[in-house]
Amino acid sequence: MMTRLKQPVFTYALSVLSAAILLAAAMMPLEARAQTTDDKIFAKVLFDQLEYVPEPAGQPIGMEAIGWVGGDVNRLWLRAEGEQSTLRREGETEIEALYGRLITPYFDFVAGARVDRAWEEAGKTRGHFAVGLQGVAPYRFEVEPTLYVSDAGNVSAEFTAAYGFQFTQRLILEPELETRIALQDVPEWGIGTGVNNLNLGLRLRYEFHRKFAPYIGYDQNWRFGETADFAGGDTSDGALVFGVRVWR
Repeated sequence: MMTRLKQPVFTYALSVLSAAILLAAAMMPLEARAQTTDDKIFAKVLFDQLEYVPEPAGQPIGMEAIGWVGGDVNRLWLRAEGEQSTLRREGETEIEALYGRLITPYFDFVAGARVDRAWEEAGKTRGHFAVGLQGVAPYRFEVEPTLYVSDAGNVSAEFTAAYGFQFTQRLILEPELETRIALQDVPEWGIGTGVNNLNLGLRLRYEFHRKFAPYIGYDQNWRFGETADFAGGDTSDGALVFGVRVWR
């Protein structure tokens, strides 16, 4: 199953990530470790983006959500994102189930599985092993670097970062960046070798309640190299979005 995998590159990437995780854990202050506990179990579900895109063609409904259950140190994380066209029977989704362990006061190490599903005509599915970090970097940037290895041995990585500018207690502007890279091309999924895309989003929300915040925004996506070729030479697209952010 691993015939397409470049073992030296994969081994090096895992070694670097593992070293970074171990170093972060070693630097965690002892008093911070002592203050964490798994005596109580908590849970949270956040639909960070639940939005409608009136243009361009397809007029999809998009979704990004994250949830967790557990204590301060050990948690089960669920991450999901996807979109569904309102005009045609087509769409796609990515769902992740990850074990997370607190390694610093601000970062969790996560590892688990991701399943991709696309439905159009016969549809297609693939699985991944996932390993990475998630948490709050200096200056309160929320970041998620994650490394993936598919069931066919294809290696890819994803990095997302977001930051909230709080104009008032209720009015918040949140820019978000997401980029993906791949070591192999996967034509059936429209993925090329190298940097696949760069997505920049900007959303302005108003929190009528901390658990309910409608927003308006703009989302711009650029495709590069073979990924743009697989998309028929379409190198970029942008769209105005309307949505709501809710959690419980």
